[in-house]
Amino acid sequence: MNTLKLAAVLALAVSLPATHSFAAVTAEEANELKTTLTPLGAEKAGNKDGTIPVWQGGYTKPIPGSGNGKYPDPFPEEKPIAQITSKNAAQYGVKLSEGTLALLNKYPSYRIDVYPTHRTAGAPQWIYDNTFKAATQATLTKDGLSFTGAWGGVPFPIPKTGNEIIINHLVRPRNPSSDTVFDVFVGSSNGTRSLASRGVLGEQVCFYQKGETEEKCRGNHTYLKVTTTAPAFKAGEAIIAHDSFDMSIEPQVWQYMVGQRRVRRAPTVSYDTPDFMVSGASYFDEVSGLRSRIDRYNWKLVGKEELYVPYNNNRFFSVGEDKAFVPFHTNPDAVRWELHRVWVVEATVANGKRHAVPKRRFYVDEDSWAVLLVDGYDAQGKLWRASQVMNEVLPETGGMLGTNFTAVYNLQASTYAAIQYVDQMKVMAPRPLSYFSPEALANDTSR
Repeated sequence: MNTLKLAAVLALAVSLPATHSFAAVTAEEANELKTTLTPLGAEKAGNKDGTIPVWQGGYTKPIPGSGNGKYPDPFPEEKPIAQITSKNAAQYGVKLSEGTLALLNKYPSYRIDVYPTHRTAGAPQWIYDNTFKAATQATLTKDGLSFTGAWGGVPFPIPKTGNEIIINHLVRPRNPSSDTVFDVFVGSSNGTRSLASRGVLGEQVCFYQKGETEEKCRGNHTYLKVTTTAPAFKAGEAIIAHDSFDMSIEPQVWQYMVGQRRVRRAPTVSYDTPDFMVSGASYFDEVSGLRSRIDRYNWKLVGKEELYVPYNNNRFFSVGEDKAFVPFHTNPDAVRWELHRVWVVEATVANGKRHAVPKRRFYVDEDSWAVLLVDGYDAQGKLWRASQVMNEVLPETGGMLGTNFTAVYNLQASTYAAIQYVDQMKVMAPRPLSYFSPEALANDTSR
């Protein structure tokens, strides 16, 4: 999309209410997905100075040493091309989010190592084909809280509103079925780190299951089952969640508590409810930058920027938890940052709604549609929270990146939550939807 056309789209998006329902794009616009745009809607060209390269199809070749749910660094020989600290941050300021800059200024030990940019995100051809169809067919419904006219592809590859971009994130291309063994840590204000929980995440993205339909998926795009395995007093707790296309209805969540020995509906396991798996150090909707629900905010499309973001972080997960973290934050030696183009979407609490974080700014990767950074502000407008989502190259998925881990920094309390540090991630065969039912959860826990 050329600069003049992008400017016109942004002017229109800002001038209309965030929930305005746009018609699908024209056939002429959609054809850009086969010329100047990637099949998922990013700008195919690199930037003017060559620091962002041309997209060439994503990363699909096997990574040497992969196996048993482990994915080593695909670029092990590369060295940082720049190191950003509080002392030189000013010269990089336009390419740093406010949250990133705040971390540099808050912790003398915090540093950003910038590596050459690799545009590894892609998807199988059938997802490209479905995205092309969606471009001229998908429209927002339910006052911008849902959509119709898309299946098995990015609904709005040429977005015109903030709602469209955020919905793209929620149903972004990703591993259709997986099991992830993960750890959750809490960092305290004295620099220590403790294990909050360990568990297994079973995720089935029905939206990207070949041969499925919305009817077969029972109106849900994603199914989740999270089972806690540690510490001992939490072992056996479990959550089932059905992420519905219709976000105007109550969250579909069920929870099993060991002490109560029963499965119960748990719609409060969402939004700004403190996440008990992180000992309350973050909110449920901070997982993966934003998870599941968008109905409490108005969403404003701000524009597109070039920004330093965490990207291609296989090494961060490969080094193990003791080397992945240092006091107060993730280990700068283990985290890879790159320059990428991101969509910027600003969320403010909608009339008649409430949220503990009344304003947030989301930075969404143009290549994968995943949220990579989030800045959160308190009721006085002061920066309060800074989230970082680290993706992982998974060649066997056809270029779809994994994005489970999220670091949420509470800048005012000097604490952080490290959510779902990946120990092992295995691609699974699709499971029957009954596996994700509350009845199955009740049967599992009774044995």
